[in-house]
Amino acid sequence: MIHNQNQIKLSNQKELFDIPEDITYLNIASLSPSFKTVEQAGLQGVLDKSKPYRITASDFFEPVSELKALFAQLVDTNEPERVVTIPSVSYGMATVANNIILNKGDEIIVVDEQFPSNIYAWQKLVEKYDAKIITIHSPELSQLNAETWNQEILNAINERTALVALGNIHWSNGSIFNLKSIREKTRAYNALLVVDGSQTIGAFPFSINEIQPDALVCAGYKWLFGPYGCAYAYYGPYFDNGEPIENNWANRMGSENLAGLTNYQHEYKPLANRYAVGESGNFISVKMQTVALKQVLEWSPEAIQDYCKSISLDAANELEALGCKIEHSDYRTHHLFGIKLPESLSMDSLKHELLSKNVFVSYRGDYLRLSCHLYNTSADFEPIVDWIKRNNS
Repeated sequence: MIHNQNQIKLSNQKELFDIPEDITYLNIASLSPSFKTVEQAGLQGVLDKSKPYRITASDFFEPVSELKALFAQLVDTNEPERVVTIPSVSYGMATVANNIILNKGDEIIVVDEQFPSNIYAWQKLVEKYDAKIITIHSPELSQLNAETWNQEILNAINERTALVALGNIHWSNGSIFNLKSIREKTRAYNALLVVDGSQTIGAFPFSINEIQPDALVCAGYKWLFGPYGCAYAYYGPYFDNGEPIENNWANRMGSENLAGLTNYQHEYKPLANRYAVGESGNFISVKMQTVALKQVLEWSPEAIQDYCKSISLDAANELEALGCKIEHSDYRTHHLFGIKLPESLSMDSLKHELLSKNVFVSYRGDYLRLSCHLYNTSADFEPIVDWIKRNNS
């Protein structure tokens, strides 16, 4: 991806959100707050539905085309027709699994404690074909853990590998997976690469043109600020002639002609359009998603990542000095990172402390997961640092 050397340095944008002053929200990785403008777009969509006689045939299609073009721009591809809007990551992964045939003994590579939506589909697939899931566990090193983890993923790819399925970071601790190297190795063995971008797309730079995954699927209600129940998928050439998991009227050729819908069409629309969910023209959701993506693009993932680093790095360094385990800053993201407490400290006690102060975070496995954005400041990390200081004897 080409980075803009004249990137504007972002400042705090809390005024764009309706977050009370007494709330510290460090949990966008779970669910984003809405922009005020996204709220208004949703309300406008509700009002539009109250006057259905104003809704025309083009309203089912043109706003979706605009939305796909915005997402394509965000992930750096000049092929928006390879993008579809879907209701969830599990839907997108089910589409992938529906179009893969394995041989007995083939292997699907995943990483340890991967998000369930990027596991269950592969469990069903290997059961069907008597194949195997190979799980690459975190080496649990005290330093540069992600570097070794990446090497072990690369070492696992071989002539039996049919698919590598992982996020471009680990969802619990922010460890970055080197997708470019993984893509090169999968291509050498004619294996597929499927990426779950739910915890990065919108806040961390990603380029389809650079990585060239076979599929990219991501939730839209986290770093993309859409409503719950929206997601996006990119499908590369491998899937151009595949079978969708549902057959709806809108993904067939000529469907824009509502008067001719009973002239049933065998042919799908080109590229990824065949995989679109039914009722993808959802008037309320599409309006909200469009406003949200425009704002994220205006900021840019590079600038968002830089802002998050500027407000979190000092706290992360201080927590590490206090005995917490955090991946090295060169090998993790700054909008999302995980902290393992010293063994002497109680995670339950910390949970109670933070809730009493209206500090909202996530707990994923052994990690306290912190996820920040432009409505946060460096002061938001102070309650966590202060508690560990007081209790780390």
